[in-house]
Amino acid sequence: MMKKNILKCSMGQILRTTVLMILMLCTFGVANGQHRKRPPFNPAKFEADLEQFITVNACLSPSQAASFFPVYRQMMKKMRSCFDEMRRYHFVNPADEKGCAEAIRRQDELDIEMKQLQQEYHNRFMYILPASKVLQVIKAEEKFHRQAFKRARQWHQNHSKHEKR
Repeated sequence: MMKKNILKCSMGQILRTTVLMILMLCTFGVANGQHRKRPPFNPAKFEADLEQFITVNACLSPSQAASFFPVYRQMMKKMRSCFDEMRRYHFVNPADEKGCAEAIRRQDELDIEMKQLQQEYHNRFMYILPASKVLQVIKAEEKFHRQAFKRARQWHQNHSKHEKR
């Protein structure tokens, strides 16, 4: 499968992929056994890393990326508001059955709303990019998030549980 992706990408895209991988290794490398506080989350850096990862893995040209990412950011902004509301429900413990039922219904509504948003924007993406590129973008985004969670989990495993944060 890697050979197919390499054949689809130009030499410039392969070079960008190589440079990105080197940067990711430097950025996310293990700190030689040094114990330190968890690095603060930087949303702008996360977004830039995500967009670079998607661009490289979906082999987007600069013009494709320039037309795609403004619409993608718009979708993510709308999705983030749903995520934020869902996160608030995580900390809510209604005292009665009626309150619990309402929390469940609202979380279900938010799940449906997010899926409808994704569907709407995936259709918009297919006006900007070929469907094959949109599918590559979706897979690249999922892969990026899996890798980010894996790095976070590894960071926690490599640091003492008794260390103050």
